[in-house]
Amino acid sequence: MGREQQKKKARSSISKSRPKNSKRTKTGRVKVNFGNNELLSKNWDRKETLSQNYARLGLSSRLVAPSGGVERHSQRKAKSFADTDTLAIPSARDTGRLKPQEVRVERDAEGNIVKVVRPESEEEGVFNPLNDPLNEIEAVQPARTRSEAKVGIVEELERQAAKEAEQLEAKRRPRQQSSREEEWIAKLVEKHGDDISAMVRDKKLNPMQQTQGDIGRRVKKWRAKHQAAA
Repeated sequence: MGREQQKKKARSSISKSRPKNSKRTKTGRVKVNFGNNELLSKNWDRKETLSQNYARLGLSSRLVAPSGGVERHSQRKAKSFADTDTLAIPSARDTGRLKPQEVRVERDAEGNIVKVVRPESEEEGVFNPLNDPLNEIEAVQPARTRSEAKVGIVEELERQAAKEAEQLEAKRRPRQQSSREEEWIAKLVEKHGDDISAMVRDKKLNPMQQTQGDIGRRVKKWRAKHQAAA
């Protein structure tokens, strides 16, 4: 058995209201609060997690060090993340493998190697054993790496934060004494002059038992205002 009103609702073609999922948008995407920051909104990748986006942008999603492990990257992405991912923990064990590189050697008349010239010791600063003319152009204009993009975003965020701090500091106004407070301080100064200790002991003018330091700061502020006005 059931109530007639409930039966009518069950037979009705009107769709029943269901609680909305406030964590997702109408298209099903997860809502991300950027804090009205256009720079983060433009560089955010919705296919990645929050930690992945922060690591890609050169930011930290946590103020403390992670207590567990770190995300393992696939073999395809491992090479690109090896030198640029600052959050990746390097292996504590040295594999002992040397990376192959090209060097220039100097031989004597018998063909024995007497000196090895490495790229770091080249006078030109660019190692070009094959005298390739395009090598110098590539060295002068290197491609923008992933780490450089990180630094650019972090610097832009720091500039925004500094600008907001300056605007907040400009709007900040020091506390002003009210007319009642100025009247109270004037009575204390008129009765006791510069004797702050006597002002503290005055039970009639100091019923709230304000401390000596508190009354001293109020008197100093009151005198500075009246001396400037005079």
